[in-house]
Amino acid sequence: MSQATPTFRHSDAGTPEHEWADRPEWGCVPQLTLSPGPSPGLNPTDAAPTRLVLVAAHPDDETLGAGGLLATASAAGERIDVVLLTSGEGSHPGSHTHSAADLATLRVEETRAALSLLAPHARLRTVGLPDGHLASHEDEIVEAIVRAVGEEGSRTVIAATWRHDGHADHEATGRAAAVAAHRTDARLIEYPIWLWHWAAPDDAPWARFRTLPLDGEVRARKSHAISVHRSQVAPLSDDPGDEALLRPGVLEHFVRDRETFIEEPHTSDRVFDRVHADAADPWGVEDSWYEERKRDLTLAALPRGRFRRALEVGCSIGALTARLAERCDEVLALDESEVAVAAATRRLADTPHARVGRAHLPEAWPDGRFDLVVVSEVGYFLSPARLRQLMARAEASLTDDGVIVLCHWRHPIVGWPLDGPRVHEIWHRSSRLPVVAEHREADFLLDVLGDAADHRQDPS
Repeated sequence: MSQATPTFRHSDAGTPEHEWADRPEWGCVPQLTLSPGPSPGLNPTDAAPTRLVLVAAHPDDETLGAGGLLATASAAGERIDVVLLTSGEGSHPGSHTHSAADLATLRVEETRAALSLLAPHARLRTVGLPDGHLASHEDEIVEAIVRAVGEEGSRTVIAATWRHDGHADHEATGRAAAVAAHRTDARLIEYPIWLWHWAAPDDAPWARFRTLPLDGEVRARKSHAISVHRSQVAPLSDDPGDEALLRPGVLEHFVRDRETFIEEPHTSDRVFDRVHADAADPWGVEDSWYEERKRDLTLAALPRGRFRRALEVGCSIGALTARLAERCDEVLALDESEVAVAAATRRLADTPHARVGRAHLPEAWPDGRFDLVVVSEVGYFLSPARLRQLMARAEASLTDDGVIVLCHWRHPIVGWPLDGPRVHEIWHRSSRLPVVAEHREADFLLDVLGDAADHRQDPS
């Protein structure tokens, strides 16, 4: 279907429910299974989900689009977090009887009442972003979802409003949820709400639909939960500007014997292209004494003076790469940001034995063996499963005398499930390699792992 944002109003007649109900395509739509997809490094026997993180742009989204999912997951004993991004204060901008603050309080309480019917043990997380302006707060949405998922992404299903739903807030939520799912290893499903109103069935993404059948008891609970969102399904008052927003023709789409979810193709997180495009030196590596000193300490920690072939994972603009080239016969520096790779290539133009390339690691691992692998300030920008995959591939590519260098900032990393100390902890717990050197200070950790044999040169 076209991904152009449609123009519609709540008061439009919209597509009648019978036009959707009569479509033969429903017979070919697969049923939704509530299990996460396979993640790199995850044992398939561990794949049963333990959590549902449901993300709603506004109060009532969770009930309309996924109330049956909430009830089904609750009945199955799953842990449920509902992340409510706005308080819905913008629903009646023309009201003279209810202020935005009144509406925010009322609508959040309506969601609490709906959850008590659908999933009584669900945890509600309110974020308090501005209604109608989520497209300007996508980083904060990612942060809120990642915080809810934590390190349990490989056992988590995220359900969020669809990224092509025709409502700017819904679409921003879906885009941010896709980024959060990538960062946490979670499976993402998206639920449409306004699609049923503005789209023609011939334009629907039938191939990406997944349906969740709802039995009579769940349908009754969902209908009751919809009714408690009174500020949306009934007028606030008889005054102009207080009209009901969800009219009977719209509500018919949400009392079906199924709920519909959409699984979009996987999309990569392009945050580092954006970071490097916004600033030529986003990490301040050129002028920062902290960064210069950290590079000196990294080079000083290496257990011998010379290496044959080094791999740097996540080279950014190549400042550390240039220093590694002083100690190595050959350096391969990789980064997933096209902008960063271009900057590093310019820096190293006169260093022919240092080669820079773009690669999505750990999936696109380079060929050959390395006697030095450097993972500096990049481990916490991977999901937990991808970090473990990176560790396995790095260690498998080491020569017998090879070493791995880990160096990471110790402070919180906003919008990602891991921080520096956790990266080092995961690596140490899973690695076959001993630690041969370590350095700890307030701002960063530095570890060298490898052959424990003495690498000092024999003075004779």
